[in-house]
Amino acid sequence: MLSKTLTYLFLALLIIASGLAVRHFVLNPAVQPPNASTEAFFASAFPGLDGQLQPMVQWKGKVIILNFWATWCPPCLEEMPELSRVHDQYQDQGLMVLGISFDELDKIREFAQQTPVSYPLLSGDLDAMSLSESLGNNKGVLPYTAIIAADGSIVKTHFGRVNQPLLEETFLPLLGARN
Repeated sequence: MLSKTLTYLFLALLIIASGLAVRHFVLNPAVQPPNASTEAFFASAFPGLDGQLQPMVQWKGKVIILNFWATWCPPCLEEMPELSRVHDQYQDQGLMVLGISFDELDKIREFAQQTPVSYPLLSGDLDAMSLSESLGNNKGVLPYTAIIAADGSIVKTHFGRVNQPLLEETFLPLLGARN
């Protein structure tokens, strides 16, 4: 009888611990900016869909929504229409949305033919993971989004799927600060 009670107690504690872990790592997607520098990001260059290297420094001075994604990641694909809308709506105000994929360029080209987006898609391939880690992705999660202010500082990061209201909450004040 005591053994059965202890087993149930252990299982209950295991379920509670699992729930807390899920809440912390999955359901709490917004995190404060990491103590990370964007130096490696602005020193990078990745090929765009046309194969030409795109230096990240060309977007310095803009507010950047930097989204790490992959063609095989369902939540990444779900958020892309909203990222396109955000890019279309705010690019004239100094906002730049960039998508850096963990995929090879051929995979991204194939994807873009089927699902076009309005913002640049770049192939980070193997370098994308280390770059996302340097920008605070200490969980190795996709999608991962960093919002970078015009001064180059990381303002906020998000683990998992983002949406327009969540992003606007952070970047709209930054766009106002640019004017």
